[in-house]
Amino acid sequence: MTSQTRIRERINAGKLLVAPGIYDALTAKLAAGVGFEALYMTGYGTSASRRGLPDIGLLTMTEMLDNVRAIADAVEIPLIADADTGYGNAVNVVRTVKEYERAGAAAIHIEDQVWPKRCGHMRGKQVIPQPEMVAKLRAAVDQRSSEDFIIIARTDALAVEGWDATLERAHAYVKAGADVIFVEALETVEQMERVPRLFDVPSLINMAPRTPDRPVAELERMGYAIAIYPG
Repeated sequence: MTSQTRIRERINAGKLLVAPGIYDALTAKLAAGVGFEALYMTGYGTSASRRGLPDIGLLTMTEMLDNVRAIADAVEIPLIADADTGYGNAVNVVRTVKEYERAGAAAIHIEDQVWPKRCGHMRGKQVIPQPEMVAKLRAAVDQRSSEDFIIIARTDALAVEGWDATLERAHAYVKAGADVIFVEALETVEQMERVPRLFDVPSLINMAPRTPDRPVAELERMGYAIAIYPG
């Protein structure tokens, strides 16, 4: 069974999958060694550890891919990887998906920010038009070589356009074929409670600074399929 198949079956099992943030082969081995079932390659951690730089779109796709390969070669458990904005338009996303899949990722998330992007929990973000992101997601879904390779659609619109626009975008991304929906930087427990109930696909939550810190058992009760801990 491939890592892609394993993570898809695990997500569909109805129990929260906790993926700790890792940023190189050593941290991946440490996380795998203590029993985690999946890993999350954080773009923030990759930028900080490899270059000592903030997460503001300074790393190229090639640099991110080098890290994916090193991590995927070091462990056998599934790897969820940050693919930023897909590094361009829908045509660029085609290459991004193929390269990440080849490098050993089991899942990637693509966000609707402009490029260069910013860490999802920073201020000053901007988002691209919804139709442009829909086109990127359709390209990603169409061009993956395995249907088990998971495409996670991330929207950063909450801090930019507000709640209603965020939900409109998220529903459009699900309709475009995303396997998992990721509403970035939720700011209240009420928002956290509502998201998993609104979509027909699994939801991912990012436990980073702007989002209230809730216990894993509570996140599972809310209905989340995946929780990532990039810090």
